[in-house]
Amino acid sequence: MPPVRDHVRVVVQGKGRRARRAGLAGILWAAGELAVTVGVVVLLLVVHQVWWTNRQALAAAHEQVRELESDWSAAPPVPESVPTAAESPAAPSEEPAVSPPPEAEVPVAPPSSAAAKSPPRESAYGVLRIPGLGVVVPIAEGVDKRSVLDKGYAGHYAGTAQPGAQGNFALAGHRNTHGEPFRYINRLKAGDELIVDVRGRRYVYVVGRTLAETSERDTGVIAPVPRSIVKPDAGYGEPGAYITLTTCTPEYTSKYRLVVWGTLKR
Repeated sequence: MPPVRDHVRVVVQGKGRRARRAGLAGILWAAGELAVTVGVVVLLLVVHQVWWTNRQALAAAHEQVRELESDWSAAPPVPESVPTAAESPAAPSEEPAVSPPPEAEVPVAPPSSAAAKSPPRESAYGVLRIPGLGVVVPIAEGVDKRSVLDKGYAGHYAGTAQPGAQGNFALAGHRNTHGEPFRYINRLKAGDELIVDVRGRRYVYVVGRTLAETSERDTGVIAPVPRSIVKPDAGYGEPGAYITLTTCTPEYTSKYRLVVWGTLKR
């Protein structure tokens, strides 16, 4: 009778390690694909916000300028008495009338009182030209982000003077995205012209002073006699016919406000 032999069980461990490695590699591969997908989505969002919205707003703003000019050319001349001064705004308070969201580029809050005979709210009624920067942008009443600034317009602060009038004709505009009409106003210098056209009439302002940085609550910069309440040495001390351009600074933030002032030349 042949001897009974014990059966020897051989355990092969290599297959288990290979399976674990394959599972880990699959997880890493899936995580990598997810990261790439998220990166592509974020990149597309950035492209849409920075590039596509710029193209859309810029094209729409230029079309609005053409429509305004076409309407003006077909309308009878406007008498000299049309430009009127705004009622003097109340002294700026420490708290703004409107607290803009962090992402908004609304530079400062407008004074509380309304301008006399001001155009309809959020409607385009004028054109701002900055020859030194190649900027041609519609002017609309109000500084609402969605209905005015995001269209690539310059927004007129309600309660400030109208073009050509005594007081301060104050405007806000985006520095980045949505047409970014005020992106390079930091390059403006004393003597540069700011031209405002309103229904057959032209007002030419000359840049006089700038304020590189101030608080978003610095309502003094758009007062009838513009002077910073944060930096009192910046601004003017006598009544006149002024223009103010305001935007956010530094670029791609809304932390501070950049201000350019000019006086009426003719």
